[in-house]
Amino acid sequence: MTKTLKDLADDLRGIDICMLATRTDDGQITSRPMSNNGDAEYDGDSFYFTRATSRVVHEIQSDPKVSLAFSTAPGLLTGAGLYICVEGEAEVIRDKARFEAHWSPDLDIWFDQGIDTPGVVMLKVHAEKIRYWAGADQGQIVV
Repeated sequence: MTKTLKDLADDLRGIDICMLATRTDDGQITSRPMSNNGDAEYDGDSFYFTRATSRVVHEIQSDPKVSLAFSTAPGLLTGAGLYICVEGEAEVIRDKARFEAHWSPDLDIWFDQGIDTPGVVMLKVHAEKIRYWAGADQGQIVV
């Protein structure tokens, strides 16, 4: 069965953490875990919060090409596991008005003043290509 973007959005609701990969100043690839905070109304854009002083912000400003890797353990969604790789472009958003649509109260543990926490920024990753593997089913979506 070929998955659609809506199918992948449904799948992503069950996956909170992804690995966000960026390129460092010296050209190496590095990754770190990021949470989608339950914001899984996926239309090809995903959103993550971090601090403006973080290395990931610097790396995205230097090279906006990123990769997101999502996975489930075998048996949770498909019996065989689900693996999703998103290739796209990231941008750093500093507009607090845009934060509200993607903010979750769960973020308050990391940002004690909510969207008013000094230095909080939102990363928006716009997917360009999505690959997925679910058992024998695999495919690609170009967004």
